[in-house]
Amino acid sequence: MFDRRFFLKSSGLALIAGGFLPNVFARMAEAGTTAGRKVLVAIFQRGAVDGLNVVVPFGEKIYYDARPTISVAPPGTGEDAALDLDGFFGLHPSMAPLLPFYKDGSAAFVHAVGSPDSTRSHFDAQDFMESGTPGVRSTPDGFLARSLATEKPGSPLRAVALTPALPRILSGAAGAISTTSLQSFGIRAGGATGTAAQSLEAMYAATAGALGGTTKESFDAVRILQSANPAKIAPQNGAQYPNGPFGGALKQIAQLIKANVGLEVAFSDVGGWDTHVGEGSSQGQLGNLLRNYAESIAAFATDLGSRMADVTLVTMSEFGRTVRENGNRGTDHGHANIMLLLGGGVRGGKVYGKWPGLDASHLYENRDLAVTTDFRDVFAEVLAKRQGVRKLASIFPGYDLEEKKRLNLIA
Repeated sequence: MFDRRFFLKSSGLALIAGGFLPNVFARMAEAGTTAGRKVLVAIFQRGAVDGLNVVVPFGEKIYYDARPTISVAPPGTGEDAALDLDGFFGLHPSMAPLLPFYKDGSAAFVHAVGSPDSTRSHFDAQDFMESGTPGVRSTPDGFLARSLATEKPGSPLRAVALTPALPRILSGAAGAISTTSLQSFGIRAGGATGTAAQSLEAMYAATAGALGGTTKESFDAVRILQSANPAKIAPQNGAQYPNGPFGGALKQIAQLIKANVGLEVAFSDVGGWDTHVGEGSSQGQLGNLLRNYAESIAAFATDLGSRMADVTLVTMSEFGRTVRENGNRGTDHGHANIMLLLGGGVRGGKVYGKWPGLDASHLYENRDLAVTTDFRDVFAEVLAKRQGVRKLASIFPGYDLEEKKRLNLIA
């Protein structure tokens, strides 16, 4: 006999809402006819990446005055110099794998972007960004979950997080699953796996109310994955994912997309960006993190090839870091940051956003890059133009999504 505790611990499903299960796991609806389906891939850089050393404002002398040991040299000054983007901004040399996508117009950056909330707490800032309601702690769900809830139900695998637990951004009534391994997703009971799965499904089928219905849909998700077997789909076009959790997560997201299981939103995250000490400039701690990060994303785009026309990848981080380096050759918690957009619909080859400058009169609280673009405006444009979301007011409640604030970065 197998009880609910066994199911919750062994299924690999992230079961939330109502204490146990999502309110809705939409039944499979024509999962085999997913050609041309638009997919949003959201990546969270947890720990607050130093956007000023990722997309370097080499055209502003104050940047070098404020960072005597950790600044990235301007383009043309050596092999460790920034890679020129537009004559004012340059890309950290460890981000070189992404430069070809920028040059061919399929990748863009947004600078001085972020949440308007003033918190410097990692936990609060991440929570506010994932809920889509900066400063409001009572929001029950995530903004990507709300975006899915505005549309008609689709596949049980329409929203997948390659994370150990379901992230805040996908928690809510739309239904989503999380797993770190597509291959091990489902019931695991050794030689008794088949019997265990049948027993559990029969037990939950007899449960009255939403619990029974949503559990059936959870088992549907398991069956779809087992049938499609995306874990067996090898990378294509010579793509080579670097070792590590982030590269592995993007590889599995690509497998889900190629398996045509009805994926609409995918999420993953990557940590380690809290560089208070020994950040480094072109080489060092930040450079090593960026190298794995950029190689993983480049492999993902290469792997999908022409399928990237239907995929838009967007990155985010809870806040940036101080303009001035600290006494430990690192940077402390800041305010505005950068976002990367890559793939279908992106009007690339440009650094978007209004640059506020780094002089003291323009700094936020006399220490940080100021936010001139709200991250919600970036996601609103992606959700409206790529995912076909029509009711944006319900996605970002309490925020005035004026058309004039759009950056026009999505075709």
